[in-house]
Amino acid sequence: MAVENLLVPGKTCQRIETADKLRIILEGRDYFRAVKEAMLSAEKTIMMIGWDFDTRIEFEPDKQTLDGPNQLGEFLSWITNERERLQLYMLKWNIGAVQSVLRGMVPIGVRPVRFNSNFHFQLDSTHPVGAAHHSKIIVIDDQIAFCGGIDMTAGRWDTCEHLDDQPCRTLPGESEMPKPWHDATVAVSGDIACALGDVARERWLRSTAEKLPPPKCDNDPVWPDLELTWSNVPVALARTFPGFSDFDEVREIEALYLEAIARAQDTLYIESQYLASAKLVHAMAERLQEEDGPEIVLVLPRNADGWLRQKAMDGARVRMLEHLWAHDPHDRFAAYYPVTTSEAPIYVHAKILILDDELIRVGSSNLNNRSMGFDTETDLAVEASQCDAPDEIRASISNLRAHLVSEHLNVSKDELADALEASGGSLIGAITALKGDGRSLRLFEEAEVNGEANILAENEFADPEEVGDGLAERLVNGIRDLVGNASE
Repeated sequence: MAVENLLVPGKTCQRIETADKLRIILEGRDYFRAVKEAMLSAEKTIMMIGWDFDTRIEFEPDKQTLDGPNQLGEFLSWITNERERLQLYMLKWNIGAVQSVLRGMVPIGVRPVRFNSNFHFQLDSTHPVGAAHHSKIIVIDDQIAFCGGIDMTAGRWDTCEHLDDQPCRTLPGESEMPKPWHDATVAVSGDIACALGDVARERWLRSTAEKLPPPKCDNDPVWPDLELTWSNVPVALARTFPGFSDFDEVREIEALYLEAIARAQDTLYIESQYLASAKLVHAMAERLQEEDGPEIVLVLPRNADGWLRQKAMDGARVRMLEHLWAHDPHDRFAAYYPVTTSEAPIYVHAKILILDDELIRVGSSNLNNRSMGFDTETDLAVEASQCDAPDEIRASISNLRAHLVSEHLNVSKDELADALEASGGSLIGAITALKGDGRSLRLFEEAEVNGEANILAENEFADPEEVGDGLAERLVNGIRDLVGNASE
């Protein structure tokens, strides 16, 4: 009996379109360079939709190899002045813009850089109070697009080595070196790039009331210097949109996660910036209690980024981990965080889900409440059973998981394969056998995180599940609880 597809338009995704070419990009170095290379081929439009953009970042801080200015702001000014037919649209979350100013970035509108009239910049405030526009999408001529978890902002550039001392992570003119940063995104061409263009234009329409036509280009797409993960594969596009004003709520990403958790047979491997969604965690706990359920392996950052996020999100993570530990009678759950050679934490910002060897999902959504119904999110996913050569795709998905785990452990994929065989196919067993001192994975343990519980997590102050969750009341209560707790 054939198993029904997991990726179903109207349920677990909006639509499924073909990617002529697809590359899963790990780490910011390859992403930043590929984005610039793709932009250099632009003829009609560049659309940039993001949580944050920092015009001070350099595409190639290590060694410039591409034409045009190396700094993002200077490059955007240069390319729009050089190409009169090119229209560039940048849509940035409005609260993120305030955060940028607080970090020292000069707003685009008052920067001493000459932007042409074909550069269109908009701060996007079309969201519920407290919500964020969290998608990270770049579309060039509807021919090449990028979608995933990497923001074009400070602190995102890094390499797979995640060196303790990496001067290229430091912004020009700055002295503080950002922490090592693990991230992921996807580059695509073909019809799925057009679909991402539709998402970008819909976001622009919502924010500005301006309806943009799809570009009609005469040029052939110029694929950046990226090795292909796959070619000619169906790719699902899944979204989260909060119900707001006249806009309907969309929870395709939540449905995708829940279906993936329900269908896992052997291994569910997830990398996420946060672990805070009770609905997803309870679904995982149900699978862990099954006699023959899957192993569930999570890779998370050791701590959230920033004082307030640590108070709120690390506290929520403690609650979720405690629930999973309490409902794991067969020892099939483990959560880890990666560290550098000096054992400093590597910040996990990647948002990746790998279901057995059957499905991979990369996007902007995390395992938190906001990503399921409160913020705007965009993910891409590939399901092997829907591809023309499913066994080849399954082998490739397995290889991608091995690449991620072996990189975190600082071992070869052959060493990981041997450890998997010795452990009877248990990924947890293999990681336990291979993790060591220095660059490796560290296990989250109950005694280690017990002190991180916080009243803000109980209040769900920073991570509401949906619009109408009483944000103002939570804000007041959260601050009152925090102040009261601090004074005790």
